[in-house]
Amino acid sequence: MNHNQWEKLKVGIMKKLIVINGTMGVGKTSTCNKLNEALPKSVFLDGDWCWNMNPFVVTDETKEMVTDNISYLLNSYINCSEFENIIFCWVIHREEILEEIITKLDNVDYELHFITLICSEEKLRSRLVKDVENEVREWDIIDRSIKRLQNYVLMSSKKIDVSDIEISMTVEKIRDLIVDK
Repeated sequence: MNHNQWEKLKVGIMKKLIVINGTMGVGKTSTCNKLNEALPKSVFLDGDWCWNMNPFVVTDETKEMVTDNISYLLNSYINCSEFENIIFCWVIHREEILEEIITKLDNVDYELHFITLICSEEKLRSRLVKDVENEVREWDIIDRSIKRLQNYVLMSSKKIDVSDIEISMTVEKIRDLIVDK
């Protein structure tokens, strides 16, 4: 048994890997920033950080590199005794993407919480238009994001509809889903 496993057994704390997904513009990053503030001993990682490249190139090579980097970062935080809650968000539009990442994680005990933020097409469009007007996103994101909405509804994750709730309420709903009962 390694040191980290021994420490977890000693204090009875099971690490939580909280994966928040959803289509572009649904509010993942804002929610995860607030969730990070609300949870003890937590860290927030955004999969988009590993894709922040110029030019943006999606090939088999870059996809593998990104999932390897994400898995490496998640492993580092899962294995660090300082953290109990590892929050990870990304636009995971197919469950196979999460499965690929999970299979690359070390064989340590942690609770996986897979949560999807969903919203109505009308609310999503409104949020994305605001982002475009604020020069945070480009116009083409609207159609691409809306086309993916159905992917998230069909996932086996726990769903939170954020169409008509504030970020603070979304954070509370996530806390309710992950708290030990």
